[in-house]
Amino acid sequence: MEERIDHVIHTVRPEAVGRLEKENRTYDVLEKLEIPFTRMDHEAAASIDDCHEVDKLLQITICKNLFLCNTQKTKFYLLMMPGHKKFGTKNLSSQIGSARLSFAPAEYMEQYLDITPGSVSIMGLLNDTHMQVQLLIDKDILMDEYIGCHPCINTTSLRIKTRDILDKFLPYVQHQPIMVDL
Repeated sequence: MEERIDHVIHTVRPEAVGRLEKENRTYDVLEKLEIPFTRMDHEAAASIDDCHEVDKLLQITICKNLFLCNTQKTKFYLLMMPGHKKFGTKNLSSQIGSARLSFAPAEYMEQYLDITPGSVSIMGLLNDTHMQVQLLIDKDILMDEYIGCHPCINTTSLRIKTRDILDKFLPYVQHQPIMVDL
């Protein structure tokens, strides 16, 4: 992926022209909340392995973001976990008291978070105004100083302080995370 990365690291938002509205909304909120960020533009990553070079340049640890639901598709979850950990539904299901979990269909991701597959990010909670998605954070994520995420589109990656996500962003979007141990 290295040849498809703009190696320039930015500390300001990009020009709004040519960017999606949902991406611009993300930058609007980060500015409003006075949350500093570092960003890098790149081509869309096909897998988490493609993210290694971007994460190295931004000096962040890979974070998996999974959009999940229960069997009945009545409860939806955004799970943030370290990229090196394996995801086990049985372990997670027992921790949150839910029946079997699976990956949620893309239409729910778009409906609740206004994001598409490959762009799953904590920033999508900005669009969950009806509080349909429960945030789950693996405790090991909290050990890192920074969180890497997309601004609702997977052609840009952001580095944001974990404390700013927890203390500023999540209260603003009114989402209380459940901490899990995977």
